Amino acid sequence: MQTATLAAAIAALERHLGFRRGRLVSMAQRLQNAGAIPTGAPRTPPQLTLANVVDLVVAYAADAPLHLAARSVATYGALTPGGANLDGAPARVKVTAAEYLTSIAALAAGGDTGIRRLKLEFVSTWPELAVHFEVGSIHRFQAVGALPDHWQASGHRQSLTINGAAFADAIREIFH
Repeated sequence: MQTATLAAAIAALERHLGFRRGRLVSMAQRLQNAGAIPTGAPRTPPQLTLANVVDLVVAYAADAPLHLAARSVATYGALTPGGANLDGAPARVKVTAAEYLTSIAALAAGGDTGIRRLKLEFVSTWPELAVHFEVGSIHRFQAVGALPDHWQASGHRQSLTINGAAFADAIREIFH
């Protein structure tokens, strides 16, 4: 399993995705305190896996307060396609947002060019991940029981959209 330092991940996410360095460092510290990403050891920098880097991206993109960073990662990671309840579903059908994002990151790390045409939209008003494909279709991950393709709250909808090419470039830089 390939790993990279936390510093390399923060630098690449700042450079390619435009994430603010200070917020990334704060998010990383909160995730480390919660045990979601490794802390390293004396004179040894933290080594992140692909899934750890995805967790850092999710924590930032969810735009939650710092003290809720780990909870946001867990919440967004548990989202299911269309908000479907996957209890009792066959194992090959059970795909959560965390698994989906990690597989996209793995394809990006491997040099898959199709990933570059995606857009990843993280809705911060309510937990939702929308994956926009080049052909115009959208694959939504929502909380279990949510009404698919419906507004989940009153008021404005806020989201952060990550360009697939920028995401792929960041992942490639981190792990190569």
